[in-house]
Order: sequence, then C-alpha cells, then structure tokens
Amino acid sequence: MKLLSPIPFLSNPTVGQPFSDPPSFGILTTHPPTACGLATFSAALATGLSADGSEVSVVRVADGSPPSRAVGSSARVVGELIADSPVSVSAASELLNHSDVAIIQHEYGIYGGTDGDDVIDVIERLRVPSIVIAHTVLKDPTAHQRSVLRAVAAAADRVVVMSEAASERLSVNFDVTRRKIVTIPHGATVPKTVAAKHWSRPTLLTWGLLGPGKGIERVIDAMGSLGHLPGRPRYLIAGRTHPKVLAAQGETYRNRCIDQARRIGVADSVAFDSDYRDVASLNALAQSASVVVLPYDSTDQVTSGVLVDAIASGRPVVATAFPHANELLASGAGIVVDHDDPDALVAALRRVITDPRVAGSMAAEARRLAPTMSWRVVAGAYQRLAQRVLAERPALV
Repeated sequence: MKLLSPIPFLSNPTVGQPFSDPPSFGILTTHPPTACGLATFSAALATGLSADGSEVSVVRVADGSPPSRAVGSSARVVGELIADSPVSVSAASELLNHSDVAIIQHEYGIYGGTDGDDVIDVIERLRVPSIVIAHTVLKDPTAHQRSVLRAVAAAADRVVVMSEAASERLSVNFDVTRRKIVTIPHGATVPKTVAAKHWSRPTLLTWGLLGPGKGIERVIDAMGSLGHLPGRPRYLIAGRTHPKVLAAQGETYRNRCIDQARRIGVADSVAFDSDYRDVASLNALAQSASVVVLPYDSTDQVTSGVLVDAIASGRPVVATAFPHANELLASGAGIVVDHDDPDALVAALRRVITDPRVAGSMAAEARRLAPTMSWRVVAGAYQRLAQRVLAERPALV
C-alpha cells in the first residue's frame, strides 16, 4: 500500500489558491441512509476528515428516498443530486464550490445518464479543485464506460485509486496520465481491543450486502469436505440482502444458497444472519471468526472494503484471486485461491482451521498492516493531497 508522503503546508496564499488550514471538503456521494459500501466509505472518510479539523459537507446522491428524510439524516448533508436533472446538477456543483476542495466518489451505477455520465457535468462546473475517487476501474469496459471515466479523469485535478492494480488499469486502459493518479488505501476502523467472544465451533465468516456474485456457493460446497474436522466448523454469512437485489429479485439468492446447503447435507453447518450491525458489533463479529472468507465471483475487483475491514480486524483471510486480494494478502495475511479450484479452497480453509501456527502467522501480519489502514491515516493522506492540488491552482483574481 502506498500513502502520500507528508508535504509542508503552504502558508503563503499568493503561491496558489487561498484555502483554510486544514482545507474544507465538499463530498459528492451516496450517503446513509443509503445502504451500500460507497455510502459507508464516504461517511467514514467524512468523519476522519472532521476528526483532523476539516469542515466537511456532503451532497448526497438521491436514491428515491424522500428528500426531507435524506437531507436530515446527517448534519453534514447540505443537498441532493437528483438523477437526470440539469437544475440539480448545477445546484450540486454550486454547493461543492463552497468548499476548498470537492471530492467526487465515482461508480458507474450511482449517477444519472448513460453509465452515470451526468457526473461529468457536475465536475466541469466546479471552480474549486476536484479529487475523484475511482472505486471501480474495469479491466474490459465498454467503449462508453471508457469514455465516461476518461472524461471524469480529464476534468479532475487528481484521481485516487485504492490498489496498484487500479492505478495500472487507469493508466493503461483509460489513458490517464500517471501524474494525476494517486494511490491511497481504503480506510478501516481498527479495533482498539480484542473481542472476548469466541464461538464454540470454528467459524468461517463472510459478511456484506448479499447478492449474486458473492460466491457464497463455493464455501457452502466446501463445507461438505470440512464437516469432519475437529470442532465441526460452521459457515456464517452475515448481512442483509443488497437493497437493489431485494427490490429486483427478493430473497431469491439467499433462498437458493439455503436450499444448496440443505441439498448437500450441510444445513446444520451453514447459518445466515441478516441482523443490522454497527461498526463496533461488526468488528466484534469479525474478531470472533476463525477465518474470513471472500469467495467473490469477480476476477476484476480492484477495491474491497470487506477485505480491508477483515485485515484491520486482525483475522486470517481466504479469498478468491481478485486483484485487491492478490495485493493485500501477498505479504502473508491470507491465502488466495483460483476461482475455479474448489480443492484449493478446501485445502486453504482446512489449513487455517487446523494449524494454529499458520492462522497465528496470518493474524499477526494482518495486525501489522492494520494501522496503515485506519481512517485517521487515510484522512490525513486526503488532506495532504488537497493541500497539494490547492497549491498548484493559481490564485483567483
């Protein structure tokens, strides 16, 4: 992982654009009560920036909930961006212009227009420097997806990615100049204490919003080969069904996985828990697990907040070989297996569950990495980047 090196604060405003110390931020993003990883990321980043003294305001991407409820959900939320509304685009840009620096969270599916191309108009209307955080950098984008992200990057002062794989793709596949690309890790809440609770059975844990693509089926199949191990391991899948999946498909995916466990005879070793958990209870749950499993179908995923949270919790990880896992687990915090190798998945899980030395070594490496992922460290990197782009901007006359 690579963080920005510290740079001196430029106290002479005539060198560049005058700004507050520390700089203030306007963030365009999904935001609670929206239930998604991006909303959680943004709320945590805003809290980290505020803890370091920055004033933070949020322009929330509307998701259909009543505006009064959405805007009132946080003191930081100052307005909404409504999809496919030119008036809203203009208003959102003006709200962001009230801060020293605008942070634009980028995912194709959250903005209006084709592949979310409404966001280009927002960025192009900004008078303040902008930092785009690219959460998804596709290996094989469509022509229009490529053109959208190129335009977003061209209009921004910097583009932040959270893995070296994303940085390479952005440069090679999207022709973004390397000078504009900055790698800052995904943040995490690092537990201050070790949770006391331990399950009576060795527990494999997967958590996050549930839906197709999570690869839960792989681990359910593996449980058929792990049931004879000491302590009779169990697999816990924690999290609600993703709201968009629930709206389109109901609980079809969850029910299919439950039926699969029943069909192959491991229903007593597979449990689903759809309770809502805050950060503290989620950390406690992760720390109680023997191993965190990320069996995702994607071979394309360059950012995984759950992976970062698992490492921050100090737990061993077994994951399929998506790019972010390949990077973060390379130093020994976990094991990466090929997507289409069920025997390798079983072997990796068996090894972690049955060999305390292996599990202990992985947990120790995770704990070593965890402090570099704290939201305070990550927020500091964004503040230094903001100071840098502000110093590069000519002073307004």
